[in-house]
Amino acid sequence: MPEPTAGAVTAGDVPVETATHATATHATVADTTVADATVGLAADYFQSYSVVGLLAVVGVLFVAVAFGAGRLLRPVVPTPEKLLTYECGVDPVGEGWAHTQVRYYVYAFLYVIFAVDSIFLFPWATVFADPGYGATTLVEMFVFLGFLAVGLLYAYKKGVLSWT
Repeated sequence: MPEPTAGAVTAGDVPVETATHATATHATVADTTVADATVGLAADYFQSYSVVGLLAVVGVLFVAVAFGAGRLLRPVVPTPEKLLTYECGVDPVGEGWAHTQVRYYVYAFLYVIFAVDSIFLFPWATVFADPGYGATTLVEMFVFLGFLAVGLLYAYKKGVLSWT
C-alpha cells in the first residue's frame, strides 16, 4: 500500500487528495470536492455578472417605457411654425447650410489632446514617487511628451496655430 503524500488523507485503502491541494492526481472522492469548489466559484463569478446584466436590462426597459409613454401621451399637432428650424428665437433666413472655419475645430482638437496629456500626468506623478520606478517612468513620460511635442510642432509648421 503506498504511503499517503503530504496534504492527503486516507479513506480506507484509497488515498484522497484534499481540496487545498493544487493538483488532484488520484481519481478519488476529493476530485468531486475540488469540482464542487470550482463550480461554486464559477457560480459566484457568474452571479455577480447576472446582477450587472439584470441592472442593464432594467435600465433599458426604464428608458423604453419612458419613451413609449412620452410618445403615447404627447399631443401631435404639426403646424408650419413647429416644423421650422429654430435657432435662438430668430426666424431662419436663407439656406440651412453655413460655412464654418475648420481652424476652430483644430483648436478644440488640440485642447483635447493636451487635456488628455494632463490626465496622464497625474497618475504618472504618483507612480514616479514609488521606489524602484523613477528612471523607467521618467523615460516613458519623456517619450510620451516627445510625441505630443512633435504633434504640436507639426501643427505650428502647418500654420494651424495662427489666429487670423
